[in-house]
Amino acid sequence: MAKKNKFNYFDAFEKQVEIAAEEADVLIEAIEGFTTAEDMKPILEKAHEIEHRGDLVNHEIRTYVSTDFITPIERGDIVELAQRLDDVTDNIEGIIQRFYMFDVHFMHSQAMEFAVIIKKSLKALAKSMDSFREFKKVKKIRSMVQDVNDLEEQADVLYQDTIRALYTVDATEDAVRVEVWSRLFDRLEACVDSCEAVADTMATIMLKNV
Repeated sequence: MAKKNKFNYFDAFEKQVEIAAEEADVLIEAIEGFTTAEDMKPILEKAHEIEHRGDLVNHEIRTYVSTDFITPIERGDIVELAQRLDDVTDNIEGIIQRFYMFDVHFMHSQAMEFAVIIKKSLKALAKSMDSFREFKKVKKIRSMVQDVNDLEEQADVLYQDTIRALYTVDATEDAVRVEVWSRLFDRLEACVDSCEAVADTMATIMLKNV
């Protein structure tokens, strides 16, 4: 009887990061190529297809963790990390959806700055996965966490300055635009926070298993 292949959780985590990075590329595409909200429908479909693939990986992880007799790390840690990674993809799709739902009439210049920070955060997470798999290179994990933390701090400063500009400059021209973009920048900043949450979760799991 053929031996059943053991599910590799670390491969699945890597896949989740790849999917989130792919979604971040679509966010950048949406911002760079923006014309009208109505024209974003093909981008929305692409973003949803990617998000659906992320859901499938998350579901697969949960299925195996509930039935495997032995797991490489604690079941709760596996579920938490998988969900935090899935949250990043969900949050990015949510931003793209809101460009359409809020019927934005122009693309704010600072939106791309946030998108680049999100993409850089995901690159840092991707670089850490080999070390995370080995549970040995704690210094590399700490460096990755610091990189993501630094990016999150950049996002905090950008968020503060951008929101202030909305309420001191844009407010004199269009109150609706201020409300719409305040909500969008809230979501963009929260997306960077979700990347940091992944990094912190990985670091905690690593320290528990060295």
